[in-house]
Amino acid sequence: MSTTRAVAYLRVSTDKQADKGVSLEAQRAKVEAYASLYELELVEVVVDAGESAKSLDRPGLERALGMLKAGKAEALLVVKLDRLTRSVRDLGTLIEEHFGPKGAALLSVSEQIDTRSAAGRLVLNILASVSAWEREAIGERTSAAMRHKASQGEYTGGRVPYGFRLAADGTHLEVDAAEQAVLEVARDLRKAGLSLRAIARELDKRGFKSRIGRTFGAEQVSGMVG
Repeated sequence: MSTTRAVAYLRVSTDKQADKGVSLEAQRAKVEAYASLYELELVEVVVDAGESAKSLDRPGLERALGMLKAGKAEALLVVKLDRLTRSVRDLGTLIEEHFGPKGAALLSVSEQIDTRSAAGRLVLNILASVSAWEREAIGERTSAAMRHKASQGEYTGGRVPYGFRLAADGTHLEVDAAEQAVLEVARDLRKAGLSLRAIARELDKRGFKSRIGRTFGAEQVSGMVG
């Protein structure tokens, strides 16, 4: 295997991590030993000191990824994947944007991941699949939670439906009597067989206006009587 230019990325979030074998000095020693063993040319060792892995918005990480994008390095080397991120979702983002089939290589000392090999790429594909599954699972759970909140009369964001208003606590909807009266008239007219445009004209004749003081249109009426 030919020599690969790599940028090493080191991260600690607190000084206490020095007692757990992930101090900057310990990480540096490990990446240098790995580079020597696996024929890597360390073009730079980038450090994020006192940075949490909760976000990818870190100056050191941005610099390291920038070097990959600019072609100054062909691989990113970390002691352990949790130095890069602790989030499966964020790891999936990194894989998609930087370490895909046409991207740079990702190397991890502890997990023995080396995407220059077929086995390493297989592991990365599995991690990407897990990330995609987690995103979908979170989306499903969020959607179910929003539906439950709505069924309980809780406000879930977006436009407040006509006939209701946001309660003082900002989390629940409450009935707006004036708008409910308009809704009742509109529904009665619909039951009488009037078209949407005819209902809009009749509401205007009776002096009813929309929430922002305008005459109702057929599309608004459709939402009211549907």
